[in-house]
Amino acid sequence: MSSSDRLPIRDTRPQPQPVKHHHSARYYAQRVRESFTTRVTKVLCAIFLSFLLVSLIVFFIVWLSLRPHRPRFHMIDFTVPGLAQKPGLDNAVITFNVTARNSNQHIGIYYDSMEGFVYYKDKQIGSTPLLHPFFQEPKTTTVVYGQFGIGTATLAVNSRRWKEFVNDRQHGIVHFRLGIMSVIRFKVSTWKSVHHKMHVNCDVAVGSDGLILPAWKNRKCSVYFS
Repeated sequence: MSSSDRLPIRDTRPQPQPVKHHHSARYYAQRVRESFTTRVTKVLCAIFLSFLLVSLIVFFIVWLSLRPHRPRFHMIDFTVPGLAQKPGLDNAVITFNVTARNSNQHIGIYYDSMEGFVYYKDKQIGSTPLLHPFFQEPKTTTVVYGQFGIGTATLAVNSRRWKEFVNDRQHGIVHFRLGIMSVIRFKVSTWKSVHHKMHVNCDVAVGSDGLILPAWKNRKCSVYFS
C-alpha cells in the first residue's frame, strides 16, 4: 500500500495541561494594598499639581496688579529770565517745574529725598534741594518746583558761559537738561520696599526770550534706577 493510501492515525496521547497557580489570601491582600497605595498617590499628586497651578495663577494676577510702576515725570515750565536782559549774568536765575505722576493703583511712593541739577552742554551748572520728604498716594500727581541761583540753590555761570548762552540765544534756541535725583520707597498696604535711587532726565530748550519753547512743554522725562 502506498503512503498516499494510508489512513490518518489520531494521536490519543494525553496533552499537557497548563499549570494552575493557586495564590494565597495574603497574596491578594498585598495586591489590593499596592493598588490602593497607587491610587492614593495619584490622587495626592493630582491635588498637589492643581493647588500649585492655582497658586501660580493667583500669584501672577496679584503680581500684575501690584507690580510697581516707576513714577512718570513731565516738563511743564523752564525759564531763564535774565537771558533776555543786559547784563544777564547779574540776574542769572533758572526756574522750573515738572510733574511727578504715581500711576500705580494700589502702591504709594515715599520720596525720602530729592535734589535738582541743571546742565548746559552736558556740564552741570547748578544744583538745588527740592521738596521735603513726602508720601505720594496712588493715582496722584505732584508738582515739583525749583529755582537755581537763589538762596541755597547754586548756579555756576561765569562770563564765558554766559557768552555761550547769548550766542545760542542769537540762533533762537538754548538747550538745557534738568536732572532730578531722588531716593524713594514703594508702599503696599503695610509693606515698604527697600530704598531705590531714582534718576530723572528732562531735556528742554528755551527761546531768545528765556521762556520754554512750546515743543518742549509737557514733554516726558526719562526715568531710571541705579
